[in-house]
Amino acid sequence: MRSWIIWATGLLAYIIAVLDRTTLGVSGLAAADRFGAGPGLLSTFVVLQVVVYAGAQVPAGLLLDRFGSKALIIAGAALMSCGQLTLALTESLPVALGARAVVGLGDAVTFISVLRLVPYWFSPRRVPLVTQLTGICGQLGQVLSAVPFLALLSASGWTTAYASVAAFGALAIVLILLIVRNAPEGTVTTGAAMTVRQTLTSLKTVWLRPGTRLGFFTHMGTQFSVTVFALMWGVPYLTVAQGLSPTAAGTLLTVSVAAAIGAGVVIGILTGRHPHRRSRLVLAIIASNALAWTVVLALPGPAPLWLLVALVVVISVGGPGSMVGFDFARTFNPSATLGTAQGMVNMGGFLASLMVMQLMGVVLEAAGGLSFDSFRLAWTVQYGIWALAVTGILITRHKARKLLRTQPDDMLLEGIRP
Repeated sequence: MRSWIIWATGLLAYIIAVLDRTTLGVSGLAAADRFGAGPGLLSTFVVLQVVVYAGAQVPAGLLLDRFGSKALIIAGAALMSCGQLTLALTESLPVALGARAVVGLGDAVTFISVLRLVPYWFSPRRVPLVTQLTGICGQLGQVLSAVPFLALLSASGWTTAYASVAAFGALAIVLILLIVRNAPEGTVTTGAAMTVRQTLTSLKTVWLRPGTRLGFFTHMGTQFSVTVFALMWGVPYLTVAQGLSPTAAGTLLTVSVAAAIGAGVVIGILTGRHPHRRSRLVLAIIASNALAWTVVLALPGPAPLWLLVALVVVISVGGPGSMVGFDFARTFNPSATLGTAQGMVNMGGFLASLMVMQLMGVVLEAAGGLSFDSFRLAWTVQYGIWALAVTGILITRHKARKLLRTQPDDMLLEGIRP
């Protein structure tokens, strides 16, 4: 029971992090009025957030291996609370951008820190399922931003809404201090301080482990499509190109969350019971994403609603599918460098998302703005990322399997679980 209580407390911090991550997305019109920003500047908030999040993953992983989950979760909550409180009080656009970067930095350290608790507090057979539950339950933060936060914003205004979210971060800090422990008593979870040279050597060692790169390409190929759809281009595509109302588009995003939750439970059970079939599952998810988009984009006009629902459901499976990447990192890395490995894996999907967001923007502008034809062309940039990810998965999977065949005993002695 203690393990579940500690995990649930860490999960609460992650839910609040997702709430912080998504508040600006649901308050775009209010942000435009408050900061005098047009659509282009508002999109900068999203891009900045993704850039900071992706860029901070490796440093966050190194800090996690050095100081442990508890310290990093507290630091993340403190950064996000400070950022949200600054957003609550400022009317300056540059200050707001800086505050949003601070929120992204705090968000970056939280998820992998909560994930690192799981292998210390649960048996290896349960780890894949609990990892999936961490990812999918964290999306409740998106529901909190879309319903109670938005209601508070409408009723009480910008300052009250954002200050309330900052207060939730303070609550998370108190609970983490009182409840969370990095591992059961007697288990060493933190490493010694390293010089710059030792740090670079450690980074190289972790990256060269085939399981780390397999996780990186897994995360890259599965996560980006639904992330780009949910964070930036999904609603404009559904309303402008497909002719749906804003309400219908919002409903499809709700369907996306529900589909991810259901798929996450199934994927967690399957990967726990059949660990040697994980890469096949990942490749099937990528193939289904590409197939669903191909069917929709091949149509000469707007797709029927049932097909759009099917598209959203299929790409939403990519979210929990990306969590398998962290399981690869856990399998092929000792606990001393697990945080670094998880940070590297987490970069994959967000780097891909950032590239697709930017490339789609370039294509849409070059094609004359938002329209059915321009979106139809812009979404095709995804195929290049899928090709890169699948190639990386196939190459690193072969190397990982070869390592398991040739060095199983050494790996077990080092604490690596094949």
